This record gives sequence, structure tokens and C-alpha cells, in this order.
Amino acid sequence: MVRSTDRSGVVGSEVAWWAAEAFVESDRGGIDLPNVGDEGALPSTLPLLGIPGVPFTLHTLQIILPYSLALAAVGLLESLMTARLVDDITETRSDKDREARGQGIANIVTGFFGGMPGCAMIGQTMINVRVSGARTRLSTFCAGLFLLLLVVVLGDLVAVIPMTALVAVMILVSLSTFDWHSIAPATLRRMPRSETVVMLVTVAGTVATDNLAIGVGAGVLTAMAAFARKVAHLVEVDRVLDPDASTAFYSVHGELFFASDQELIDAFEYATDPGRVIIDFSRAHVWDASAVAALDAIEGHYRRHGVAVTITGLNERSADLHGALSGELAGAHA
Repeated sequence: MVRSTDRSGVVGSEVAWWAAEAFVESDRGGIDLPNVGDEGALPSTLPLLGIPGVPFTLHTLQIILPYSLALAAVGLLESLMTARLVDDITETRSDKDREARGQGIANIVTGFFGGMPGCAMIGQTMINVRVSGARTRLSTFCAGLFLLLLVVVLGDLVAVIPMTALVAVMILVSLSTFDWHSIAPATLRRMPRSETVVMLVTVAGTVATDNLAIGVGAGVLTAMAAFARKVAHLVEVDRVLDPDASTAFYSVHGELFFASDQELIDAFEYATDPGRVIIDFSRAHVWDASAVAALDAIEGHYRRHGVAVTITGLNERSADLHGALSGELAGAHA
């Protein structure tokens, strides 16, 4: 960690030097580079409470809902990822539900003061925790208070800061907080391919659309599909015949849901089994209606061969779900 921090300092000095040189050369060469003040007027007073001047109608909700959902999803994901990183670095445990509630309430309140929605920032947090050694919420409060003083009290001074300097700061944050080891060829070879695919889909979606929400959404959907595919192949069915070959005992292991139902159905020997079959689900769990339909389909296959089937070992939730839906879904796999 010390080597990483030292290197970040070296890189930061190089970037700052580059920014300063670029600013000086641009001034000498007559190049007009924008500064912070060119991007918009800075506030000179504290924000005032006010009611948004928009009609409170369903049409207004339809306009803002897609953007609000995208901002909420991306902001919540970044805040939870930041909290997880901080917990790992500080070896503490934070209440993620509390963080989410606090962020939601704060974003609602800030709207009445003309503010923009916000969330935890991974880059700023990592600089604060790793480089500055922050360990309590007081550091976050101090950072926000200092930023407020800069904007409101020292706004004229902030306005003349060249944008090249801010670019240098963002480059420093990116270099010092990015985990370069995670994209090293040796690391990628050891990582599961599904995780690499999720990373590439997220980056590609964000770059192609210039929309972080779309990139994150595509990555989440890819991760869900990869997880479902992986779990679907974890179902195991063991078959044992009793000594007189009059009964076949099946033991099912794994999670039963829409992605694993067909694999479960195909695991039984309907035509060759004896007249009695006992299926033990004590090491399995039924999660959805597709799994219940699979059980009905199994019973239906055995009935057509004149075989009596007994299902045992269902846990309470699985038994309740099977009892509520069994029979109604019998034709789902017919």
C-alpha cells in the first residue's frame, strides 16, 4: 500500500506539472483555455428553500421517471460499492440499508433547495481514505463544508482555476484509485470468463452510449444471466436401486428454478425404473413456479409408465409452494 501511495504521489506531481506547463504555454501562445468561471456562474449565497415550479401531474412524472430511475440505480450501485471498499480498507462494517435510506432522503431534500442528486464517489472516497487516512464520518462532513466555503466565500478565486488543472486532478484520481492489477493479463487468465465478460459489457455499453446507467444496466443483466447459467448446472440427481430392484431411490441436490428445471426433468429414467420411485428433496430447494411445474412433469411421466412416485424431504417453503401450485402447472412441460 505504501508503494502504491508513493507512486500516486509521483504520478500526481507529474500530472500537476503537465497541467501547469500547459496553462503557462497556452497563455504565452495566446490560446484561450476555459476556466471554472466560464462553465457557469458560481453561487454567492447559501441555497434557499423553495417548491419546484412544475405542474404536479402524471405527465410530469412520465417525463422525469426514466431519468430519476436511472440516476437512482447508478447512484445506489456506486454508493454500495464505495461502502464495500471502505469497509474492506478500514476493516469495519457499515449498514448498507442505512446508507441507502440516507442517500434517498438527502436527494429528496436537496431538490427543494435547487440542488442536484448525488451519491458516494469512489474516486474521492479512495483518495480520502487511502491517501489522507480518513477513518470517520467527520472527514466527509469536513470535505463537504470546505467545498461549500470554497464555492460561496471564495467563489471569485475558484472561478479563475483553469479547467486543465481540474483535468489533472481527475487523471490523478483515476490513476491512484484504479486497481490496475485487476486487468493484468495474468489476473484475467485466472478470473472466471463470465466476470471478464461482465466487465467488458459494462465498459462497452457505457462508451458506446455515453450513458453510465445503460452500461451498468447491461452489466447487471449480463451478470444475472451468467449466474443463472452457472447455478443451473449445479443440480445433481443420484439414483440407487434397492436390493430386490422393486424401488428406485433418487436424491436431488441443488437449487431448482427456471434455469434448472429441464435439467431436473431429464435426470430421471422413466422407462426403465421399477414400479415404485421415491424422490428425496431434502438437499434441494424449490424457488419458483417453473420448478413446481418440473415436479408435476416428472410425476406425469411416471404416471404414463404406471409408476407410483413419492416425493419426500421438501423443506417448509418448498412444500408450501409445491402445495399451492402443484396440478395447476402440470401442462407447463408437456
